[in-house]
Amino acid sequence: MSTDRLLDPLILSRLQFVWVVAWHILLPAFTVGIASYIAMLEGLHAWTKNPVYLRISKFWIRVFAVTFGMGVVSGIVMPFQFGTNWSRFTDAVSNVVGPLFAYEGLTAFFLEAAFLGVLLFGRKLVPPWAHFIAASMVALGTLLSTFWILAVNSWMQTPRGYTVVDGRFFPASWVDIIFSPSFPYRLAHVVSGFYVTTAFVVLAVAAYTLRKGRFPDEGRVMMRMALGFLTLFVPLQIVLGDMHGLNTLEHQPAKLAAMEGLWEGGQGVPASLFGFPDQKAETNHFEITVPKLGSLYLTHHWDGAVKGLKDFPADQRPPVIVVYWAFRVMVGAGLAMLAIVGVGWLLRWSGRLYTTEWYLRGLQWAGPLGFIAVLAGWTTTEVGRQPWTVYGLMRTADSVTPSLTGGDVILSLLMYMAVYLLIYPTGLLLLRRIVRNGPLDHDAENDTPVESGRPAQPVVALPLAQLPEGHAAEGHTP
Repeated sequence: MSTDRLLDPLILSRLQFVWVVAWHILLPAFTVGIASYIAMLEGLHAWTKNPVYLRISKFWIRVFAVTFGMGVVSGIVMPFQFGTNWSRFTDAVSNVVGPLFAYEGLTAFFLEAAFLGVLLFGRKLVPPWAHFIAASMVALGTLLSTFWILAVNSWMQTPRGYTVVDGRFFPASWVDIIFSPSFPYRLAHVVSGFYVTTAFVVLAVAAYTLRKGRFPDEGRVMMRMALGFLTLFVPLQIVLGDMHGLNTLEHQPAKLAAMEGLWEGGQGVPASLFGFPDQKAETNHFEITVPKLGSLYLTHHWDGAVKGLKDFPADQRPPVIVVYWAFRVMVGAGLAMLAIVGVGWLLRWSGRLYTTEWYLRGLQWAGPLGFIAVLAGWTTTEVGRQPWTVYGLMRTADSVTPSLTGGDVILSLLMYMAVYLLIYPTGLLLLRRIVRNGPLDHDAENDTPVESGRPAQPVVALPLAQLPEGHAAEGHTP
């Protein structure tokens, strides 16, 4: 690649956005799910008075506090880049996208800000039912944030409800903008994926506590809850993915063709299980296919019609090999999750779920599986949209800031890399310490209730001579 190509502001800006978003998305993929899990634990404790639920909730609240703080810091950078690197995009779509981001701030951020302090620091100040409400409001805030962010991104994927005046997008129908054709499927698929990601982290932590022989009650409860949840949500995630695929076939057929590595469209198309797409030669090397299977799972008919990549101009095709393999990583992670859940139930029926060493160790290794699936799914969605920022209407090449230079982007990219490589390892070390300590009840040693009210008598400053011995030497003054 030539030096001019390496210093292209468009390529560097895309790399910078990839770096920032790839790190950031790992955090909401966890915090959205863990906030709902904490709310469930708080509700169970308020209802049953079982101290196990309380200890588990306190443990995950500490984890949530660290990850939520990291998510806020990394999330601020993303909209900042819209002004620095993508000003032409911002200028064109601000009348549509700006209010949606504002709605996120007015709903999600305000809700989280109002109740997060109660969740983190108010356990001794409010009754259990009030703490449960605070946890529920924080969980609702994370879901509302997901709602508005996906409303923006879905509109960019399947734009509706707009008019164009002098090259700028203006809202014509907020209902059509928010509830664009892909939005319901993407919202359900993403939120379900975040919940599955969280459940696998809970499984991994439960397996760790059981393997170490510490906190067995908490470990068993976490494992039972996570395994039961995944029994419903992993198959549901596969169904939602299929529905999302049908929607993509209708509204973004070029993306779907890239996901399948399908060059020749038609009826009864094969399914490509494995291969290496060659965009220049318009073919797949070393490919393994199954006849007609592609039409069956893409259209639910053996002879269903599917467009191929050759049905689109070459300059309107996404980078096929990236989309092709990202999609297979996502599907492979989903099938691995399904297998893990199935084995877990076989062990539970045989009474060996909590004692099978190889399975518990495997669960620890499977903890990041959800994050891998989320990153692969995000790559499939965003790279598959190329070469468009607003699908079919505004190209990515026309979205970058015109005055931007390669040197500008390299400098900011290096700074982002340095900061993220400092923040994330530090956060992981803190999380590792919390997990190794386990669900300890840190408040048990200090259960003195917090008191308030007026003092029984006025507080009088003592003369220096009447202070207890040693106080003056320590710097105390009357």
